[in-house]
Amino acid sequence: MNDRLVLLGSKGGPALRPGGPWPTASLLEFGGRTIVVDCGLGVTRGLVDAGISLKALDLTFITHLHSDHVLELGSLIHTAWTAGLATPVTVFGPPGTGHYWQRFCQAMEFDIEIRIVDEGRPDIRDLITVEEFGEGSVLDERGLTVTALRVDHPPVTDCFALRVENGGRSVVFSADTAFFPPLAGFAKGADILVHEAMLAEGVERLVARTGNGARLREHLLASHSFADEAGRIASDAGVKRLVLNHLIPADDPAIGEADWIDAVRKTWSGDLTIARDGLVVPLSGEHAASGEETA
Repeated sequence: MNDRLVLLGSKGGPALRPGGPWPTASLLEFGGRTIVVDCGLGVTRGLVDAGISLKALDLTFITHLHSDHVLELGSLIHTAWTAGLATPVTVFGPPGTGHYWQRFCQAMEFDIEIRIVDEGRPDIRDLITVEEFGEGSVLDERGLTVTALRVDHPPVTDCFALRVENGGRSVVFSADTAFFPPLAGFAKGADILVHEAMLAEGVERLVARTGNGARLREHLLASHSFADEAGRIASDAGVKRLVLNHLIPADDPAIGEADWIDAVRKTWSGDLTIARDGLVVPLSGEHAASGEETA
């Protein structure tokens, strides 16, 4: 298995609009492990389209409990179960993830119970272990290490960047965060930094289109990073490649890839990828599949 990062969902926020991309989810195949980072709506379809057998689901990480990162966690696991999952799966998430999983199983109790009896399936509740984490070490297993850094995403306090390392290589996910200088130290020397990004010129139109978020503008400005700020983190960290993801807005017809490039080039001159659903970023140094911008 070739190590790769697949951007399953590239938009920030939970709303879906005609022709637009899916919310946040990433696949990291790394060191022989299949790792899912965040489970926004569409993650299950995205994994299947990336060629992943759902019954081989392995490690899943949730950075925080906003719906565009966790909405399809239960559905992914349940669908994997109906596809033949019979081996244990560990889900790592912030405090509250266990409560989410327990309530999901309660909501699906009729279906779970009847499939166990009628189809002879193992009890899904016995297959899944939820490990809630805070800042610091999250996982150290068979050469794979994962560490977490609490980032700045008010009003959510349990929101964590993740650094995944194996064999001397590393991938860092910023999670959702306002400009947060300590993230540069956390991402120091990473092969890939996946960082959220926002464009100021799209914020007003996004707020107007959404309609029912009276304080959405204030949230966006207080809790997310502009593209040039993501570039500053990447430059200060000395990473090998910056991937702009969780794009806000990602579905504005007046904003294209060139706009993201122009914004981030003010602060970042290195290798650059602008996320798109299904985009593959190899970890071995080759250019990303399906089109990718590189300086």
